[in-house]
Amino acid sequence: MIADRDPFGPAAPSASTARLRTSLWWEIAIVLSLSVGRSAVYSVLQLVQALTREEALGDQSTSLNPGANAQQFWDVLYQFVGAFFGFAPIALAIYLLWEPGVSAFRRIGLDFRHAGRDLGTGLLLVAVIGVPGLGLYAAGRALGVTVQVDAAPLDASWWTIPLLLLAALRAGLTEEVIFIGYLFDRLRRLGWSTWTVILSTAALRGAYHAYQGFGSIIGNMAMGIVFGWVYARFGRVMPLVIAHTVIDVIAFVGYPLAAAWWPGVF
Repeated sequence: MIADRDPFGPAAPSASTARLRTSLWWEIAIVLSLSVGRSAVYSVLQLVQALTREEALGDQSTSLNPGANAQQFWDVLYQFVGAFFGFAPIALAIYLLWEPGVSAFRRIGLDFRHAGRDLGTGLLLVAVIGVPGLGLYAAGRALGVTVQVDAAPLDASWWTIPLLLLAALRAGLTEEVIFIGYLFDRLRRLGWSTWTVILSTAALRGAYHAYQGFGSIIGNMAMGIVFGWVYARFGRVMPLVIAHTVIDVIAFVGYPLAAAWWPGVF
């Protein structure tokens, strides 16, 4: 005889319960990536590094220096891990923008639905913002109000270019997702007008780059105003991310090459 099913037994999770569980897992992952989880990963890497040394773990001291090749490997690994955790604030902003049944990626236009148009708009913004930005930097240097930007050296190591490209992508996503996608949504909910949001986020963007001098403050505020207007007009972050990433790729990779080829100019 087959026993009757227990009406009070565990039931299949509902769709809302499944969404809640998924949301909680993302929340846990992001919080850990910004805090103790990040430290734990670095701690494990340090232990693994110590275990790969010739001397026993209990006999090691701070005076022990690994060989040049081993040290180089760990330096690069730490850089890649640091770059990975640098995306955690972006994930947090997207997570906070998520609403039941509404994708945060679609809300702020960080998707590939209009890839061709986004690419074209992004490259147009590079021409509108990037080229004048170089002129503003040169003018600021001539007037003595802009800090000299030292180019990161480009060597023959295979990881140099990937790290610089990753840094450019991280900068583009960080500034456009947080300054534009996240803050536009939250400040509008507080009742701020569109132009108040545009000017405020542009000022914050300028302050974010204040360490580079007054020329960079002005240039980034202008960039923030243009990017803010484009987002208010079209509602898509993707072309802004493309433009910002391309501009930073030119700065991170193209600038060192130009400085090496024409040191008298740069």
